[in-house]
Amino acid sequence: MRLRAMAAGLAMITVVGGAVVEASGSENRVTFPNASGVVITARLLLPAGTGPFPAVIALHGCGGSNDRSGALVARDRDWAERWVAAGHAVLLPDSFGSRGLGPQCSVADRTVRQSVERVDDTMAARAFLQARSDIRGDALTLVGWSNGAGTALYAISARKRPADGRPDFRGAIAFYPGCRNVLARDITPRLPLTILIGDADNWTPPGPCRDYVAMARASGAIADIVTYPGAYHGFDAPSSPIRERRGLAFTADGSGRAMVGTDPAARADAISRVAALLAR
Repeated sequence: MRLRAMAAGLAMITVVGGAVVEASGSENRVTFPNASGVVITARLLLPAGTGPFPAVIALHGCGGSNDRSGALVARDRDWAERWVAAGHAVLLPDSFGSRGLGPQCSVADRTVRQSVERVDDTMAARAFLQARSDIRGDALTLVGWSNGAGTALYAISARKRPADGRPDFRGAIAFYPGCRNVLARDITPRLPLTILIGDADNWTPPGPCRDYVAMARASGAIADIVTYPGAYHGFDAPSSPIRERRGLAFTADGSGRAMVGTDPAARADAISRVAALLAR
């Protein structure tokens, strides 16, 4: 797998459309402001070649973008490298780290909300990519996990239709979002949506998402849901042992406990399914 790389030990800083881009090794670190003036930091991974490339905007979960060592979390890295190998640029905005925050999974009173701040970050990411000559501005897909998947649902809602005249996202792929709030608020997607979720998920259960998809279809939206028998939250991680997490702020039964971990069969299907969706 080849990513665009700089010579070892060197870094290049440029300004693209008012955004700062620092390239070092195989990963570009970029910053851009959102509509509220918050400077968002992000990773940008580019395929080999000059483009223009279709792109994925990848939205992290409540654990944030970084692992304990400061590297991109393994699940997001695994997916990003697959998409880059298939010819997609990948932008991974860090909504929590950009605001000096760590993981938010155990935080009940969150200052960075899916429906507001994270949507602002997502729209800023769209504008950043569409200002680049090496990106196809008409071929941007949203992908999110858990908290980031919920953000994607809000970002593609009929109420958030962009008014800037630039091309809209092509659609969204949401891994195990929480669907209760968008269902209760009758928030329907304006763009094609696919939800991938474990049937045994007791952190963000599939029931509300099934109802949400049914509501969306009834309104004329293009929406689909795939549920994986026996799979838990985080089933698509590359190598995550099945375990119980505790101390979570929001779970289906209010206990703060939920099962998480890799399901090889569900992961394999998701890899194939997402590749097909992005290739359309």
